[in-house]
Amino acid sequence: MKVIVSESYEELSQKAADLFISILQEKPQSKLGLATGSSPIGLYKNLIKAQKEGEISFHWAKTINLDEYVGISPENEQSYQYFMNENLFNHVNIKKENTYLPKADTNDEKYAEEYNKLLDDFGTRDLQVLGLGPNGHLAFNEPGEFLNKRTSIVKLADATIEANSRFFESKDDVPKYAISMGMADAFNAKTLIVVASGKNKKDVVKKLIEGKEISPSFPASFLSLHPNCYLFVDKEAMGE
Repeated sequence: MKVIVSESYEELSQKAADLFISILQEKPQSKLGLATGSSPIGLYKNLIKAQKEGEISFHWAKTINLDEYVGISPENEQSYQYFMNENLFNHVNIKKENTYLPKADTNDEKYAEEYNKLLDDFGTRDLQVLGLGPNGHLAFNEPGEFLNKRTSIVKLADATIEANSRFFESKDDVPKYAISMGMADAFNAKTLIVVASGKNKKDVVKKLIEGKEISPSFPASFLSLHPNCYLFVDKEAMGE
């Protein structure tokens, strides 16, 4: 795992974008794995800017996302479909039919099986963007006795609900379940771009970098097994 430390979130976002841009320039028909949450917003802003300036094009690219809340409408402002539209898709020249997000109306595992079929058809990604949860979760793969290999319906941990409540009117409004890629699918990419910033990520970043064990109780620890993983952090996340 390569750790890239930046002075600020803005610098972190630019460095992560530079790597993303280089991959898309080299292969315009790239298969791109995308993430949601506050961490990659700066990265996406830089990608939009790069496309407007003619550095890159998304015309031939395909994207696939990690997760989505169960039972939420794509039009809901807190859905990840809405997030992706607002923060990237509506501002670049990607074909909407080449963008894929999971969707589950209920907790029925049939939705996970459908997404697994889609992932199998999609194939290995050229890159995967990942955020880093305060408790070490990746996508919605929460700490536990075991981790899911493939897509599944997962019950969100209290720590995750608490962390995501800032996006909702109250904690009670946060969905309790999500559909999420499993670890094998999240890692099925040639390059991983992991972004983490701010003081609230200090403990998880320290544990990730200094930890000696790989355990399902800390899903982020598995990042060290990937042969081409880049961790972009700012000084606050490093505790500096």
